[in-house]
Amino acid sequence: MKAFDTTLFKRILEYTKPYKKRYYSVIGWAILLSVFAALRPYLLKNTVDSYIQTKDSHGLLIYVVLIGIVLLLEVLSQFYFVFWANWLGQDIIKDIRIKLFKHITSFKMSYFDHEPVGKLVTRSVSDIESIARIFSQGLFMIISDLLKMLVILGFMLYMNWKLTMIVIAGMPILIYVTRVFQKKMQGAFEEVRNQIANMNAFVQERVTGMKIVQLFTREDIELEKFKEINNKHRVAWVKNVWYNSIFFPIADIISSLTLSCIVWYGGINILNADGLTSFGDLFAYTMYIAIFFTPLRQIADKFNEMQMGMIAANRVFEILDTENNIQDKGTKVAPNFKGKIDFENVTFGYKPDEDVLKGINISVNEGEMVAIVGATGAGKSTIINLLNRFYEIKSGVISIDGHDITDYELDSLRVQIAVVLQDVFLFADTIHNNITLNNESISRETVIQASKEIGAHDFIMSLPGGYDYNVKERGNMLSSGQRQLIAFLRAYVSKPSILILDEATSSIDNYLEELIQKATDTITKNRTSIVIAHRLATVINADKIVVLDKGIVVEEGTHHQLLQKENGYYRKLYDSQFVTHEEEI
Repeated sequence: MKAFDTTLFKRILEYTKPYKKRYYSVIGWAILLSVFAALRPYLLKNTVDSYIQTKDSHGLLIYVVLIGIVLLLEVLSQFYFVFWANWLGQDIIKDIRIKLFKHITSFKMSYFDHEPVGKLVTRSVSDIESIARIFSQGLFMIISDLLKMLVILGFMLYMNWKLTMIVIAGMPILIYVTRVFQKKMQGAFEEVRNQIANMNAFVQERVTGMKIVQLFTREDIELEKFKEINNKHRVAWVKNVWYNSIFFPIADIISSLTLSCIVWYGGINILNADGLTSFGDLFAYTMYIAIFFTPLRQIADKFNEMQMGMIAANRVFEILDTENNIQDKGTKVAPNFKGKIDFENVTFGYKPDEDVLKGINISVNEGEMVAIVGATGAGKSTIINLLNRFYEIKSGVISIDGHDITDYELDSLRVQIAVVLQDVFLFADTIHNNITLNNESISRETVIQASKEIGAHDFIMSLPGGYDYNVKERGNMLSSGQRQLIAFLRAYVSKPSILILDEATSSIDNYLEELIQKATDTITKNRTSIVIAHRLATVINADKIVVLDKGIVVEEGTHHQLLQKENGYYRKLYDSQFVTHEEEI
């Protein structure tokens, strides 16, 4: 990244367009603030020269009141300037955050396959907060400080140009030091942001997988890894602190030396009674130097705040500029599907050179329940991902009711297809909200009626608060079977045209399996359904069973038809699971 990327800066300023009035108001308050700040020392000079030295108590009182009014106006200007600048910054990051979140939710699943969640969280939260500092602590503060310096410089030149030349003489040194400091800090800030992202990703992943960490007693190993990452983070921040520790004392020394020269030179002029310098000048310049050099010193700090915000903005824009979303070029609004599904010579791979599906042909008729079985890695779950357009196929056509699924508007397509996954994800919210996903068109009465129909109502009512029971993060307060029932309800109340069950009855006890089998029978009735399962007991009554092996359809038929094949793939799967119960089944 450049020391100062003007293209990036212009892009950030684009987000101020909806708030032009406030943007220019902040600049207006900055101008007033600079005028009032420069006016106080000048009034003090006149007070000393015209009223204190002449012992004019009446004039002194008037000027003291005048200085008090100017001070009050300066305070009010400071308040509105800071408040409006922060307000503008928060509105801008609100807009950016919404745009970023919307963009992330449109990505293909392949993006999330390789991007750490912690990195995306950092970009969406802390990086965007840093962008706000461009306006609250960076840009407008720099504008304010520069205006203040210019106005003060004008006042000083008007009052005493010789003393002003001494002040100006110290500026090149401070500007050079500031420039060096800014370059060093830019690299330090970028390293800090990298280490924060790495730490967020590491912590998020370990907290999510804490059960595995503890199960395999990897606490000490993971702690050592965390110590290493944490140390890198510390080193990055120490470098930041080191540069600050060098710069600010140097800036203070330059300011103090300038003040000393002013007092020495001005004092000699007063002693020599040259008439060019007064006691009021010395009083005023003592204040002016503090006010003048403080912004010059702080500009470096504020510039670094802005630089950190721009580094964060660059990272956020990298995601916003990522073109990894499903192309939604469909023009048809998906109706209530009749449910005929066809995969015609479909080829797909998660990696360009590794095909998972190799020219498969599958046909599902309206209202049928079709089971897809096969070994792990055969490509069963991939079919779900493609039907919902989470990924784009490499070649072939997937159609519903005779139309290519790419012809449908993406949202209208997905709303017609409900999926019940093996690994059910529940939000840290109530059972009711997890079922409806906050869809206000689904009433509580509808949810309760659906729960009774699929046999989940009794278990829900046994929980404290019933449908208002908070299941906590990822639904950890419920068993896997209970979470599965919630997933069935979620699918059922959405009234889909097509239902997909992916390993929906694995890893649960017999009692809950009976409930889920009842739920399966209820929600698949008179509805096109695709059932993917390892456990063949759940698919025996399917209208058709499709057997996949290494991305190829190797067999197709009913349960009884496939069992008739002596050395058939399905029969081998069946025998491996039911060798002791074949006759009973």
